Amino acid sequence: MVLNYIWIFFFAVAFLAAVCRLLSGDTEVFGTIIGATFEMSKTGFEISLGLTGVLTLWMGIMKIGERGGAVGVLSRLISPFFRRLFPGLPQDSPAHGSIMMNLAANMLGLDNAATPMGLKAMQQMQEVNADKQAASNAQIMFLVLNTSGLTIVPVSIMVYRAQLGAANPTDIFIPILISTYCSTLAGLTTVALYQRIRLWDKVILAYLGGLTAVIGCVIWYFSSLDKEALTVASNLLSHIILFGIMISFIGMAAWKKINVYEAFIDGAKDGFATAVKIIPYLIAILVAIGVFRASGAMEIVMSGLQQMVEAMGFNADWVDALPTALMKPLSGSGARGMMIDTMKTFGADSFAGRLACTFQGAADTTFYIIAVYFGAVGIKKTRYAVPCGLIADLAGMVTAVVVAYLFFG
Repeated sequence: MVLNYIWIFFFAVAFLAAVCRLLSGDTEVFGTIIGATFEMSKTGFEISLGLTGVLTLWMGIMKIGERGGAVGVLSRLISPFFRRLFPGLPQDSPAHGSIMMNLAANMLGLDNAATPMGLKAMQQMQEVNADKQAASNAQIMFLVLNTSGLTIVPVSIMVYRAQLGAANPTDIFIPILISTYCSTLAGLTTVALYQRIRLWDKVILAYLGGLTAVIGCVIWYFSSLDKEALTVASNLLSHIILFGIMISFIGMAAWKKINVYEAFIDGAKDGFATAVKIIPYLIAILVAIGVFRASGAMEIVMSGLQQMVEAMGFNADWVDALPTALMKPLSGSGARGMMIDTMKTFGADSFAGRLACTFQGAADTTFYIIAVYFGAVGIKKTRYAVPCGLIADLAGMVTAVVVAYLFFG
């Protein structure tokens, strides 16, 4: 229902913006909008098509892990924490292991592995969901943790900064880590309040404290490296962990005399079916975003915000980077384009350029994730997932502005 209102809102605002541009003499505006609908439809299909191979591979690997017992081992390691965050999920559910691996892959920036693991977790939670049309509490908690976008090493952003001539491309590493961690904590806390989860529980505090300590160590270690060493170390760590998951799953299944090949094929079939199922949901949200952008509505919103901030007497330097923040919940590629455009316009080492990079790494694409994850299991009633996800996004963006002024202002 929430996505329905959002979809209508995007088209309604886009129509009003287009009419205003037509009255001002822009006779090409509706042609631009129609072009955007075709372009975004094509993009949605191409994304789904590109996901097919990755989903087929990783859901096959996940099936090997399930039958070989590796996922069960991971579930037991994290179960004390997840039993409290996901109280409605059975303690022996394989979703615990899938959730953990998805979150770990996201933290390492392994998008190609994170999405299939996340879809697998969503499907496993759907199996025990009493109402197949409505998102369960466990699914909402998992989705919001994904939309908060906790990433330890934002390698791609640093690469873009290097390509655009930044003197020190890694200077946004710590601001991004702080911002994305605050986003995650805000999302987790908001969902916990909705679901009345006791965050002061000793186990939850212990796990969160441990995660905070790990992130602190990562900040200390990576902040001591130069650009080249940071890129090499982060890529090496990511690749070792990714390949290690594959080898450990296959090795454990072989040791238990599981038919590894058949397990992979069974899981791969699910991956292909999931990729096909995603297509209509993904195209629906991307077309709405494309229309919103092509109509000029985004420009109108930006201009109004800048004037409002200046009228209130506040420094409006951060508004130049705001398109990245506003686009981030809607489209990852759109936000990336906004970030690059900001760095090209104002300079990679400008305040706006650095803040745009921090925005890009502070949270994830909320509406894209909702469309893909919920669409994959046929959920139509998102309940409070959207507001909780947007609260996490807002927390990350506000923190990004504050941290940017502390580090670069």
